[in-house]
Amino acid sequence: MKTIIEPFRIKSIETVRTTTVEQREEILKNAYYNPFLIPAEDVLIDLLTDSGTSAMSAKQWAAIMDGDESYAGSKSYFRFKNATENIFGFKHIIPVHQGRAAERILFQFLLSSIDEEGRFNNAGKGKTIPSNNHFDTTRANIEFNGAEAVDLVIEEGKHPEVIHPFKGNMDLKKLEAFIKKYGKENIPVCMITITNNTGGGQPVSMENIREVSKICRKNGIPFFIDACRFAENAYFIKIREKGYENKEILDICREMFSYADGCTMSAKKDAFANIGGFVAMNSEDWYLNCKNLLIITEGYETYGGLAGRDMEAIAQGLEEIVDEGYLHYRIHSTKYLGDKLTENGIPIIQPPGGHAIYVDAKGFLPNIPADKYPGQALTAELYRIGGVRAVEIGSVMFGKYDEKGKLIPADMELVRLAIPRRVYTQSHIDYLIEVFCEIKENKDKIHGIKIIEEPKFLRHFTAKFGLA
Repeated sequence: MKTIIEPFRIKSIETVRTTTVEQREEILKNAYYNPFLIPAEDVLIDLLTDSGTSAMSAKQWAAIMDGDESYAGSKSYFRFKNATENIFGFKHIIPVHQGRAAERILFQFLLSSIDEEGRFNNAGKGKTIPSNNHFDTTRANIEFNGAEAVDLVIEEGKHPEVIHPFKGNMDLKKLEAFIKKYGKENIPVCMITITNNTGGGQPVSMENIREVSKICRKNGIPFFIDACRFAENAYFIKIREKGYENKEILDICREMFSYADGCTMSAKKDAFANIGGFVAMNSEDWYLNCKNLLIITEGYETYGGLAGRDMEAIAQGLEEIVDEGYLHYRIHSTKYLGDKLTENGIPIIQPPGGHAIYVDAKGFLPNIPADKYPGQALTAELYRIGGVRAVEIGSVMFGKYDEKGKLIPADMELVRLAIPRRVYTQSHIDYLIEVFCEIKENKDKIHGIKIIEEPKFLRHFTAKFGLA
């Protein structure tokens, strides 16, 4: 059969309330046209993020009841440790409250010097960290420590309309030229994000991961993977990369991480958990230094800012995510949304990604220039018309200013429709498609957006906007 159905039954529900267009216009004004500032109870379909918003399974909820809240050495930690080691295979696993905590610990260690008393001093200036594409918190943690985050995604990954099976790949020639230009001594780590969130939820091939690893090892540069959506990436490898069609998802995952020296992960994505994450590595020295930072800021090494029940939920979620039947549904249901939007003339990043559909706001709203933030304008209209919350991934999130204060736009102006796992049914998605069709009929009337207040880092979370 061609019909893809949800491979689960709904056992518990949460009611949502509807609002009128007039009410939503007022809510938008009060939120300064920033979807992060809209109260969740006023959102009908929430596609702001797939991070921590998934529905946990009955077995996860049962595991929560078995959580051991001992401060040190809880049995929940050891279940968490065994589950992560089974997939990722690294010698040392450090639990943290979410992915950005893993990034903060890793980059504070890598981009600092340690004095004779064991204290860390910021020393990131002159250091660079390449990736296919750094996402927002990764980039911010690197830049906050004084270093530069550099994106080296392949050229195909910069063009929404171009079809390529692995648009998340890193450009190998650019990586080698980058190392030659900056010097391996100024590159404390090389990273690759799977799937590539900034670039449209696009996968990275096993061949690319392997070749990046070879280049890094040849130059003595540690190689880390941002593993938030590792299982979705593994499924794409299975269905798109020659030689992997008959391999088990778990075996593909293990091979991916065998090429790396460590990883960071937010367990709020592919582990179905509402909170949690970890940083993992093989180096004993790195582990000891990162563990010390963890204890200072997050908690003891066997809980790292998490309750025992959270570690139980993550461990169970990691067992569930490598189920091929679920991944088949996940990828194909996302593709359903992408295909329907395309059929209705809504430009998206092609081919559809894993965890989200990325609408090409630049192509959809060509009358709105980058400095009037077409992606932010489209997120506001999505909420106004349909009560749908999404997020801009463009010049609000990644744009910078030159020395004269002029905007340097991002490569693409996108709106991400991040689909929480096991939360929405096809009728929700069909409603979303209808909302886009209505917006399309009147898109020439959509106003640009201007920034009226912004912080220095991660401005999209808290910035205030107005109509341009």
